[in-house]
Amino acid sequence: MFVPNIKLNRVTDINIELLKKYGIEALILDVDNTLSTHHGQILTDGLEEWLLYMKENGIKLTVLSNSKRRRVEPFANKINLPFISLGLKPLPFGYIRAVKSLGTKRKNTAIVGDQIFTDIIGGKAVGVKTVLLTPIKPEDGWSFKLRRKLEKIIIKHFKIENTEV
Repeated sequence: MFVPNIKLNRVTDINIELLKKYGIEALILDVDNTLSTHHGQILTDGLEEWLLYMKENGIKLTVLSNSKRRRVEPFANKINLPFISLGLKPLPFGYIRAVKSLGTKRKNTAIVGDQIFTDIIGGKAVGVKTVLLTPIKPEDGWSFKLRRKLEKIIIKHFKIENTEV
C-alpha cells in the first residue's frame, strides 16, 4: 500500500526525535516542491539551518530528482549535497542508487517528497520509509493539477493526517 509512513507540511518539520522513532538514519530528498519551488533555486525558509541540524545529528542526506542534471546540480551544490538526477521515480533504479550511495539499509532510509505517485509509491516499492510533504506551491501544468486532485482523493480515502512532531 502507498500510504506514507509520515505526513508533514514542510521538510523543516522533520526532527531527530521523529527520525529515531521510525529508525531512520538517512534521507533521500526530492527537490521540486520539497526543498524549493518547482524548478526554483531559492532555498525554503530555514532549509540551510535544518540541513546543518540533520548533518550535526548524523543523518545522511542525498538528493534524488526526476529533473535533468542542469536543474538539479546547481541546487545540490548550493546545499552541498550529493545528487542523482533523472531518477525515473517511481521506478526503483534511482532509489536503489541513492540508498547505496548513503551506505544505509533500506529499512533505515526514507524518501522525502511531495508526490504520492512518484516519491511515495517508488519509496514503498523499494522498501524505504516515506515522508509525504505538502507541496510548497501549486504547479500550473494540467498533469500536475490532475495528479494533485487524485492525491487529495487518496489522502481523504485513507484518512492520511499530519504526523505529530
